[in-house]
Amino acid sequence: MSHGMRRRSLLVSAAALATAAGPLSGLARAAVARRPKVLVIGLDGALLNRIEDAAAPRLKSLMARGLTAPSSIYANPLAPTMSGPGWSTLLTGVWPDKHKVVNNDFTGHDLARYPDFMTRAEAAKPALRTYAVSSWAPLTDTIFSSKVDTRVSTPSDEYDAGTTRRAVTALTEGDPDAVFVQLDNIDHAGHASGAASRAYLDAIHGADAQVGRILDAVTSRPSHGDEDWLVMVTADHGHTDGGGHGGSSWPERQTFLIAAGEGLTAGSVRYDVRMPDVAVSALAHLGVAVDPAWGLDGRPVQQPRPDAFDALRDRLKPPVDETGVGAGVIGFTHTPPDGWSVDNTRMGGGGVTEWRGWSFTTDEFWTKTQRDQERELNLRARNVFAVADGDEWSDKSVTGTFDSTLVSPAYEVTGGAPATLTYTTFYRQESPQQGQVLVSYDGKAPVVIKTYTADTPSVVETVRLQVPAGARTAQVRFRYTGGNNWYWVIDGVGIKPS
Repeated sequence: MSHGMRRRSLLVSAAALATAAGPLSGLARAAVARRPKVLVIGLDGALLNRIEDAAAPRLKSLMARGLTAPSSIYANPLAPTMSGPGWSTLLTGVWPDKHKVVNNDFTGHDLARYPDFMTRAEAAKPALRTYAVSSWAPLTDTIFSSKVDTRVSTPSDEYDAGTTRRAVTALTEGDPDAVFVQLDNIDHAGHASGAASRAYLDAIHGADAQVGRILDAVTSRPSHGDEDWLVMVTADHGHTDGGGHGGSSWPERQTFLIAAGEGLTAGSVRYDVRMPDVAVSALAHLGVAVDPAWGLDGRPVQQPRPDAFDALRDRLKPPVDETGVGAGVIGFTHTPPDGWSVDNTRMGGGGVTEWRGWSFTTDEFWTKTQRDQERELNLRARNVFAVADGDEWSDKSVTGTFDSTLVSPAYEVTGGAPATLTYTTFYRQESPQQGQVLVSYDGKAPVVIKTYTADTPSVVETVRLQVPAGARTAQVRFRYTGGNNWYWVIDGVGIKPS
């Protein structure tokens, strides 16, 4: 098969590939279970916007035939925007507050408790064949465990060319079920010349050709028509225009996921994807059930779970008072989604327009208002989330205090039966600030069920509710009071039977 034919083969849908590539008829193939396989390609230090600027036809083809998800990561004091924490997050499915990789030395890590996705897959399905090859040795020496069938650290004199060659050989001569490949040269170009340079674009172009060779090895497999491949391309961190990473700037905190496979919408752009989703998506595709006891932070990209706040993305507005955000950044609204409301009857006057009362915003908009005040640690909120930010509100003259309540729709409940309230939260405290969670049943007086008066890192809270006999609905209120203090984030709210 010619190179051009192989490329066209990659661009058709997974279902069409299954029909076109093998000898079986469509009817016969429907009776044959296609074998799930995963390919993850890591482009160290790659920026999505520079991929879009570069001559990168193979990556752009994947974007056209699958989903593209720009995303962002943490910063200090949790962990710097470096490779050790970044790759550990991508490969384990948890953030650095769990895997404890906070540098490139891996000192104090907890990878035994939170192993890489191939190690989990091997434990669940020992017959799976797993293969990892990297140009940066710590990935295959440290992050991937010895449970992985094959781990290869490419010698420095062979670099990405050797990594690519080994990956192609593994795909053409072997039969791996899960493959990970890390290419390093984009990061080197970023350090040497900066992300705004021609050298950085050239490095992306070179990596694109190597990605193409790996993808061609997949589609050229004699058994490809009987295989169901999920292909994911991602990065561990970004780079500054001048070169380098490790800090808290928006370019350094950038990552992304490009994913193609059956069930993923061609040409789609998603904003709900976070770094830990790569590992969990791979496990889901391989048919490995994720045990809640593992404590993973990721979600399968194949199973999106948008919440009510995410519906606001198309309604977000440009900055009004926040001059440091950037004129081209769209990212806040005070208009709640359908069924929600904001009670500002006790809210003080004046202040920064964007943050007067509960607001709905994005990671980019909110963190750009003021760097290095830990807004970068809002790890577990996704896409659009709700923020009460007394600190930023007080950056212009105010009267009174910050006192705003976010009110949910009325959720259906069963009287006399337990239920569970779930929400994602991130709370930073400074007295006299306070956050209260209140619940009212059937429109009666709300009752406080949880109070925040101390720093609470980004977590998913679960609060058990004992629904009163006869009650049919429950409504949740999040009341934030304070002045020139800190902030409270809420996302992913829901009530379900326990």
